[in-house]
Amino acid sequence: MLKRSNAEALQRSNAQTVFPLLLLGCGLLIATLLVLHIVVGTVELTPTQVWKALTGQAEDVLHAQVVVGLRLPRALVAILAGGMIGLSGALLQSITRNPLAEPGLLGVSAGGVLAIVAYIVLASGRNPSTMIDAGLMLPLLALIGGMAAGLLCYALSWQNGVEPVRLVLTGVLIGGMCAAFTSVLLLWANEYQVMRIVRWTIGSTAGRVWVHWHTLWPIALVAIPLGLACAGLANALQLGDGVAAGLGLRRERSRGLLLFAAVLLDAGAVAVVGPVGFIGLIGPHMARRLVGSDLRRLFPLSVLISALILIASDILARTVTIGWLGGLSGLDIPDTAGLPVGAVTALLGAPFFLYLLLRRQSLD
Repeated sequence: MLKRSNAEALQRSNAQTVFPLLLLGCGLLIATLLVLHIVVGTVELTPTQVWKALTGQAEDVLHAQVVVGLRLPRALVAILAGGMIGLSGALLQSITRNPLAEPGLLGVSAGGVLAIVAYIVLASGRNPSTMIDAGLMLPLLALIGGMAAGLLCYALSWQNGVEPVRLVLTGVLIGGMCAAFTSVLLLWANEYQVMRIVRWTIGSTAGRVWVHWHTLWPIALVAIPLGLACAGLANALQLGDGVAAGLGLRRERSRGLLLFAAVLLDAGAVAVVGPVGFIGLIGPHMARRLVGSDLRRLFPLSVLISALILIASDILARTVTIGWLGGLSGLDIPDTAGLPVGAVTALLGAPFFLYLLLRRQSLD
């Protein structure tokens, strides 16, 4: 027992020492990938041309449009949305005391997608020219749908308080119902509508411009500080309801605040990039392996690592084309067609999830 206590104390000391270096390293990696994200693309640009475009001294109007109008906002959206999803996942893992929990668990992502699909199929009409998916309409609908799904999950799981297991089961139920309604709506959609819907159902940063950034950052400005400020409450709740009550915490109010922060973070990200999967699972797990289970360190590191993963995945999504699928399937797929970022994160996240599942089974 003494050896175990000494080992835990040594681990905490090492985590405290390494933590600032990890934050700095993640920040530098994000900055590096931001530059790479802007430079890499179908329009080849040198770092000098990128710098001139960013400082308003572009030699070609096309360079300014590509860098400032397209690539920069997309990269910033990927960084911020990734951080929000990662923090949401860390919050949910602490609430449910389940290391395999992730933001899609409460049906928030499915609720946001359902709201978007319902608008595209029903409200926008059958004429493609009347369908509006630019500006604030779809992001606001996704935010409303995601928040509604999260609140419904909380309300249905309430029974003299909210038990983590009941919360998870209710979230799975709501997510399944939203997915079923989405599938029914897809049967009514025409070909053009389906093409627009697919990227929302998978998750994508393609076409994200400044209006999407201006939709995302006000939500993040509220949600990220709120989530980080909840680290102390989450630490206490992780010790168990009895210990939390002994510390004078109002357990259900604290759990409700944590859940609200997690739902707001995930709904805000889904409102702009769609349901990008596995980011909220991978980021917090990597952070936990590096700094331990103290959520005062785990939460901020989860934000940075998840942002790093999403912008790296987006670079892959932009550079890996799927034109070869056209030759195999006979479909008319352009050679320049890229992968949605949600497909990239799923390809990376599925093996990671399987590894975590097998590791838990071996430990049991």
